[in-house]
Amino acid sequence: MNLVRCIAVSIAMTISVKAGPDVGADTVARIDSLFSTFDHPNAPGASVMVIHHGKPVFAKGYGLANLDSKIPCTTNTNFRLASVTKQFTAMAVMILAERKALSLGESLSAFFPEFPEYGRGITVRHLLTHTSGLIDYEDVIPEGTTMPVLDQDVLRLLMMQDKTYFPPGAQYRYSNSAYALLALMVEVRSGQTFGRFLKEHVFEPLKMTNTLAYEAGLSTVINRAFGHTLKSNAWSRTDQSLTSAVLGDGGIYSSVTDLAKWDQALSKTKLVSEPMLQVAFSPLTPTDRPGRSYGFGWYITEYRGMKEIYHSGETIGFRTRIVRYPEKQLTAIILANRSDTKLDEFAHQIADLMLFGR
Repeated sequence: MNLVRCIAVSIAMTISVKAGPDVGADTVARIDSLFSTFDHPNAPGASVMVIHHGKPVFAKGYGLANLDSKIPCTTNTNFRLASVTKQFTAMAVMILAERKALSLGESLSAFFPEFPEYGRGITVRHLLTHTSGLIDYEDVIPEGTTMPVLDQDVLRLLMMQDKTYFPPGAQYRYSNSAYALLALMVEVRSGQTFGRFLKEHVFEPLKMTNTLAYEAGLSTVINRAFGHTLKSNAWSRTDQSLTSAVLGDGGIYSSVTDLAKWDQALSKTKLVSEPMLQVAFSPLTPTDRPGRSYGFGWYITEYRGMKEIYHSGETIGFRTRIVRYPEKQLTAIILANRSDTKLDEFAHQIADLMLFGR
C-alpha cells in the first residue's frame, strides 16, 4: 500500500468520532474504549452510533470492511443486518395495514389460497409475534441443496408440511419462516417486490439512501462490509450462506448513519400512526426469556428500570444490534462484520455511561 493510501485509511478509521453538547470528552473516550477489540488495522471490525435526544453523540468505525482491499469500516459502511431486518418487514406490514391493504387478523390462506389447510389458523399477527408455530424452513431444506434459498422457496417448503410445532397462538417460538412469509404477503398486497416496496415507502421517505434489501445480480451494496469468521487464527470471508438470500427475515443492508434516520422516524409518525407504533413496541407475547416480550419486529424488556426495545441479528460473518431506551431518548446501534463477538452487553455499558455516569 502506498503512502497516500495508508494515510487515507488511517484518517478514515479515526474520524467520525463525535461528541454531542451533553456528552463530555471523558464519556466519549470511555465509549470508544468499549470497542477497542474491534480497532485493528488488519481485521474485520464494526461501526457504532449512539444517539441521545435525537442527535448522534458518538459515531465511529473500527477495523476493516473489506480485508482484501484494506477498506476501513466507517459510519457509512453498509452491513448485512441479519434479523435486525425484521423490524423493517414488520413496518412494511404495518404500513399496508394502515392503508387497509391487509388486516392483521387475516390468515395465511387469504394470501396464498393454495397453502395447506393448517394455514387457515395462522394470522398475520401470529407471524409478526412469532406465535405461528410454523416449521423452521432451515430444518427442511432438502439435503444437497446448493442454490441460494429465496423467500418464495420458503413458501414452497412450508407448503410441503402438514403441521405446526404447536397450535397457532398457543406459545412463542422465534420464526424466520414467519418473516419470510410476511415479505411475500407485502408483495401480494402491494403489487411490488418486497425490495421495491421498502425503497418507495420506507427508505426513500426517510432519506436512507444507501439502505436496501439485497438481491444478488439485481442490486449492489455500496460501501459494503463483508462478513468474516476467525478460523485457525486467520480471518476467512464468510459473507453468504445458503439462506442469506431470504429477504424478509434478514436480507437488508444498512449503515449506522442510515439507521440513525430510522431511529428518529420511530419517535415520530413519518411512516405509520402513533397508535400503530405503540402496538409494535408493546409486549404482545412473552418469549422464552423471563421478563422479555415480543411486539412487531422488536423485543421489549427492561434495563435498570427503563423500558428497553431492541433487536439483534446473527448470521454467517455478521453480528448486529439496535437498542432503544425511548423514555431517555437514547439509542445504540452496533454493526459488526465478524462472527467472533457478542454484542449483548455493549448497549448496557453505553447506557450506564450515558445515563448513570459509569
